[in-house]
Amino acid sequence: MRSEYTIPLSQIEKEFSLERITVPDNYESVLIRTPEVWRPGLALAGFYDIFDKDRISIIGNAEHVFLSGLEAEDRRTKIVDFVEHLPAAIIFTSGLEVFPELLEKARELGIPVFITRERTSPFNAALISSLNTHLAPRITRHGVLVEVYGEGLLILGDSGVGKSETAIELVKRGHRLIADDAVEIKRVSAKTLVGSAPAIIKHYVELRGIGIVDVRRIFGMGAVKETEKIDLVINLEHWIKDKMYDRLGLDDEKVDILGNQVPAITIPVMPGRNLAVILEIAAMNHRQKKMGYNTAEEFNKRLMEQMGIPQ
Repeated sequence: MRSEYTIPLSQIEKEFSLERITVPDNYESVLIRTPEVWRPGLALAGFYDIFDKDRISIIGNAEHVFLSGLEAEDRRTKIVDFVEHLPAAIIFTSGLEVFPELLEKARELGIPVFITRERTSPFNAALISSLNTHLAPRITRHGVLVEVYGEGLLILGDSGVGKSETAIELVKRGHRLIADDAVEIKRVSAKTLVGSAPAIIKHYVELRGIGIVDVRRIFGMGAVKETEKIDLVINLEHWIKDKMYDRLGLDDEKVDILGNQVPAITIPVMPGRNLAVILEIAAMNHRQKKMGYNTAEEFNKRLMEQMGIPQ
């Protein structure tokens, strides 16, 4: 399924320091719409049944050697046929020379052509990763995103529950703020969600009674971060007297965000509870689980053994 988002080709050129060979007059309006790239080996051999013109085409050593070994007329025919299928852009990797026939036809049809000195495989991997990030499906959630001991904590809860105050306390304790109030979440892979702040509120926190606070200027550059992977969702809610909260940590709660299942915990809020410390423990405990040790399961195992209940 194609992404509904786009990225200017000029931004890709700048990001990867591509050498511009030719671009059309409307170059600044050329947009890339898919994170997939194309190695057109089969296309150059004449197979176009599944050719996708929205993709960037990469000419690497294999394609270059194949074309170089053809007779001049045959090479020209295959190159012209390829360019006439209108790929979004053509990039020659490893500093390979652009074929004159390709350059001529690309200029005629307005196809952007670039060269990179990077080798094909690492360039492909980096380009796909970048496009997946730029074109990823995304949503905006009301909440706070902080990095605590290397774990990305997405703090959710009703307005006034204490999300921003907790974030400031965590920053004071040496952790980093990514976003307050609104978190832009991108699904960059089937397993990874990345959060960031909208540009207009980046590095700002709103504290009721004080107003807008610039975290970067007050606490320094080390207190903020541009993006962070979302590892754990923290749901803050006002303490409900008769509600049964998890006491052992055996509940395997998850929340669906853009089709990804993210581990989640619910923390009740009441006077006297130090939320910053609780979230630090939650981050360390989650990291410990990812490393293969689950304290709740270990405790439950010991309890069952002591009671003589077979596992």
